[in-house]
Amino acid sequence: MQMQNDDWITTFEAYVEKVLKESHLPGVAVGLAKDGHTFYEKGFGYSDLENQLKITSDTVFAIGSITKTFTCVALMQLKEEGKLSLHDPIKKYLPDFQLKNEKDADQITIHHFMTHTSGIPDLQTFPMVLYESLTEDDFRYDPAIQGNKEEVQPIYTYEEYLHYISQLDFKLLGEPGKQWLYSNDCYGLLGAIIERVSGKKYETYIYEHILKPAGMKRTSFFLDDFYNIDVTKIYVSREKHGEKTIVPSRNWWDTPVQRAAGFLKSTVSDMLKFTEIFRTGGKAGPERILTNDSVKQMTEAHIWRNKRIRQGYGYGLSTVSDYHGTKLVEHAGGLKGGGAQMYIIAEKGLTGIVLTNILSVAPTAIMNGAFNCMENRSAEASHVIYENKAAGSQGCLSQYVGNYQSETMNLSLFVEVKKSQLQAYVLDSPMGLKPIDKNTFLLEGTMDCVKFNRNVHGHIAEMDYKGLKFRRKG
Repeated sequence: MQMQNDDWITTFEAYVEKVLKESHLPGVAVGLAKDGHTFYEKGFGYSDLENQLKITSDTVFAIGSITKTFTCVALMQLKEEGKLSLHDPIKKYLPDFQLKNEKDADQITIHHFMTHTSGIPDLQTFPMVLYESLTEDDFRYDPAIQGNKEEVQPIYTYEEYLHYISQLDFKLLGEPGKQWLYSNDCYGLLGAIIERVSGKKYETYIYEHILKPAGMKRTSFFLDDFYNIDVTKIYVSREKHGEKTIVPSRNWWDTPVQRAAGFLKSTVSDMLKFTEIFRTGGKAGPERILTNDSVKQMTEAHIWRNKRIRQGYGYGLSTVSDYHGTKLVEHAGGLKGGGAQMYIIAEKGLTGIVLTNILSVAPTAIMNGAFNCMENRSAEASHVIYENKAAGSQGCLSQYVGNYQSETMNLSLFVEVKKSQLQAYVLDSPMGLKPIDKNTFLLEGTMDCVKFNRNVHGHIAEMDYKGLKFRRKG
C-alpha cells in the first residue's frame, strides 16, 4: 500500500541519514503501516558492518523494554479469564514478596507494578540478574553496570530475587500510586506472577497466547530459535585512543528473572503485527488477542509522567494525549546492542516501528521524523509548544552547563551551550534542549524531559531524567 503522496519519503530518508551519521548508528530498520497494511519498510546501514550485510524488514533485533508491553498484554489476558485482579496485592501471588517495612509490601498491587508507581527505588540489581551474560568489558563500559564482577552476587531464580529484595533496607520514594518511577525489577516480578497464575513458563505463555496467534514467527527470547534467520550483529560504543569507536559484541544480554522487563527479540515485520492489537482494539489479523476494554485500559493514562507535555503511562504503554492534535500510544526500548521505538495513532490508522543494532535514543527521533514528514511537518518538529523567552541569554544558559553523573548507573550526561542553545549528549547522541518550563527542558526528537534542580544556595546541583537523579560533577 502506498500513501497518497510519497514526496515525504525523500525528506524523511535524508533525515534518517543525518541521524545515522550524528548518532553513529551501524544500522536501522523502519516499518510503517496504515490500517494494517505496510506502506513503508526500509533498512539503513548494515546488520553486519564488517561484511556490509544489509538490513531488511525481517532482520532480528533486540526490542528492549517494548517487551513490557507484551507482559501487560499477558496480564490483561489473565485478568479477562478471571485468574487475577490488577488491584490485588503482589503478595497474593508472590507470598515471598517482603520489604523491610511490611506495611509497604502489603499495599503494593499488580497495578502499581504495571504503571511504575510502586514507589520502589532503583534496586541496582542489573549486574546480579545479568551475571551469566556479563563480561569484564561490560563492567568497564556499559551504562547499566557498576562495580567489579567478582564482587557481584548472582541472581538466577525468582526465589533468589525475592529473597534479595526482602533483605534490602530502603524506604519507598512515595506512596504507591502517586509517583512514576521506571522499574525493571517490578516488571521482572510481573513475569513471576504470570508463571504462578498461568502454570506456564513466562516465555511459553507469551509464545502460546501472543506470538503464535498474532503470526509473529520471527520473535523469540532465545537466539537459538533464529537458526537460519537473519539476526543482526549487536554493536557497542567504546573509547580507543581518546576517540569513540563502534565495535561488535558477541554477548547478547539475557536473564531469566527479568525477561518480562526487556529481553524479547523481533523484526519490523513482526512488530507491525503486534501494533495492530492497539490500533484495532484487540485484534492481530483475524485473531483476537485482547478485548477492546482491555486495550482501553492499557492505553489510558493511569499516572502522569509529565503533565506539562501531556505524557502519561498506562499499562506497559506511554500515552501522549495531544500529539499534533491526536492521541499517541508508544513505548521505547533500549538495551546493550539495541534501541527500539513503537508508535500507534489509532484514530489515523497509523502504526510504526524503528529498530537499531546499538543502544541509542535515536529510534524515537527517527520515528518522530517519519510521522512528521508524512504530515508535511519539519522532520524535527515537536508536539510541545515552548517559549523562547524561557531559554534566557547565553549567560543564563551557562548555569546548566556541566557533567551530570547518575547516582545508580554508570551513565553520565554532558550539557553545553552550542549556537545559543543548550545541548545534551545522551548515549553519545547530541540532542537539543528546548525550554518548556522553569528549569525544565524537552530533549529534541524524544518524548523525554530533563529537569534541573537547585541546592539551598540556588545553584544547579542535579538533573532528573527518566526517573533517575544525575548529580552535577562540574
